[in-house]
Amino acid sequence: MPLYIVGTPLGNLGDFSPRAVEVLRACDFIAAEDTRVTMKLLARFAIHTPLVSYHEHNRLRSGAELVERLAAGQKGALVTDAGMPAVSDPGADLTAACAERGIEVLVVPGPCAVSAAVALSGFAAGRFCFEGFLSVTGKNRREHLASLKDERRAMVFYEAPHKLIYTLRDMLAAWGDRRVSVSREMTKLHEQTLRGTLSGALAHFERTPPRGEFTLVIEGAAPPKAAMPEDALAAALRYREEGFSLRDAARKAAEENGVSRRPVYEMLLKSCVENDDKGQ
Repeated sequence: MPLYIVGTPLGNLGDFSPRAVEVLRACDFIAAEDTRVTMKLLARFAIHTPLVSYHEHNRLRSGAELVERLAAGQKGALVTDAGMPAVSDPGADLTAACAERGIEVLVVPGPCAVSAAVALSGFAAGRFCFEGFLSVTGKNRREHLASLKDERRAMVFYEAPHKLIYTLRDMLAAWGDRRVSVSREMTKLHEQTLRGTLSGALAHFERTPPRGEFTLVIEGAAPPKAAMPEDALAAALRYREEGFSLRDAARKAAEENGVSRRPVYEMLLKSCVENDDKGQ
């Protein structure tokens, strides 16, 4: 029997789909990140399917047991506390284990903090990349951020309230003061989206202690400035002083700067003629 990956509300229970309710009622078990959280959801919709604990700390043992139950013919569902399971979530391991055993995996789409935050950001984000949670280890965090310095797509991160200020500081140090959209408690009573710059967001949350779960959308790197023949002229003049011919100095400078040789040669020739005239 299949495993259903079922999206659950980010906060507003009105976002729970009728199909999700139907599937959860029909399953033999529901694997939940925190059974206490999921129990409230099930009670709201009169779903009486038994719950099984499945989270980061028991995923190996519990995952193996769940796969055996599915292989034996039971029908199961995987949920997380909020949003889509298996996205920056240990549920990805269970999905992979089912695939390895040839167990069918089906999806019941639902709310997702990633797409919701991108839509709220106001950025032109036809393309974006999801980076999940940053590591708590300083070295790994710095390496992760450094690897994204030249990423031109908008970047989406999840962050916990007690780490938000440190994350904003690290991003500002790694990338400079880029535009950012910070969304918290989406679909809940105190939903808020703060749009501005990394430095502005940092100043705000240093004054106002962060509360709730956060999703950050950060502007990607600006495209590299197109090289111009003028950029190569200084190098060409330097090569002339070192004894290169006009032609060789222009060629070498043009190759280094990724521009056409001819305009560099013409500017170099003009500059040399002007300098000769001044010296007379």
